[in-house]
Amino acid sequence: MTAQPKRIIVTGGSGFLGTRLVSLMRDRGHDNIFVPRRRDYDLIRSDAVARLFEEHPADLVIHLAAVVGGIGANRERPGEFFYQNLMMGVQLIDEARQRGVDKFLSVGTICAYPKHTPVPFREESLWDGYPEETNAPYGLAKKMLLVQGQAYRLQYGFNAIYVLPTNLYGPGDSFDPRSCHVIPALIRKFVEAQEAGRPAVEVWGSGAATREFLYVDDAAEAIALAVERFNGAEPINIGSGQEIAISALAERIRQLVGFEGEIVWDHSKPDGQPRRLTDGSRARAAFGFRATTTLDEGLRRTVEWFREHRPGGSPSHHIPA
Repeated sequence: MTAQPKRIIVTGGSGFLGTRLVSLMRDRGHDNIFVPRRRDYDLIRSDAVARLFEEHPADLVIHLAAVVGGIGANRERPGEFFYQNLMMGVQLIDEARQRGVDKFLSVGTICAYPKHTPVPFREESLWDGYPEETNAPYGLAKKMLLVQGQAYRLQYGFNAIYVLPTNLYGPGDSFDPRSCHVIPALIRKFVEAQEAGRPAVEVWGSGAATREFLYVDDAAEAIALAVERFNGAEPINIGSGQEIAISALAERIRQLVGFEGEIVWDHSKPDGQPRRLTDGSRARAAFGFRATTTLDEGLRRTVEWFREHRPGGSPSHHIPA
């Protein structure tokens, strides 16, 4: 990438991560950015993908759009998660290659790793087993974009790069109980329990599983750096380098919210992958990325944002997102 702004398409650019990334890219001098909306361009349809590139020629594509959700949503809609994520990515990459796009960045998922990957996850372990079952359809669909990008690089010289973010969180995340991930789900549960005066909050699983969380602004910075500095074929982890058990996470959020009741673990529900922690050395070497937001600070900002922005929420002192 040169310093001169290019024509950029950011799929999913109006979403949680996308809005941060588009704002950051514009701050870096990239003013010619187009964000397709699903109502105008259904990227699952090949004709819509072709029309997108006809109407908005691009030098760079950043593919963030995805059908995502927590464990519950993945269990209820595995076919949808597989098909829609696969079709969006495969068709975008192929059309971009045919249209002569200079660079294509695919955002993968930590769910692509095998269920029992040794910790910390190193990119070389991506193919050492099958993903955790509840996330496998989504994880495999996204991993196929790595395969496609590498294959197109070999055959056509297409500059496709692939990054693997860990679990994202932060202000502006989805708090929809039907599909949200663990941090917004816990924040919502504790806030609502506190306000209703409930004595306990029920949480899925045993609490023993671990996760690595990445603040959304740090993820946007990592993607911007990859766009500017990286042109390799190998996949690259993007994470914070900090692992926490779900039980400890729940306790931190309980304290931040000020809920004084109990946490009751529903052991009949799945934990998901036993552990998640990535090795970030490749990202540091390739484009100098290090996360800067601590989990405590990120959680504090996210709790405050939820209190202020949910229906009926009451603002308190401002905490910048």
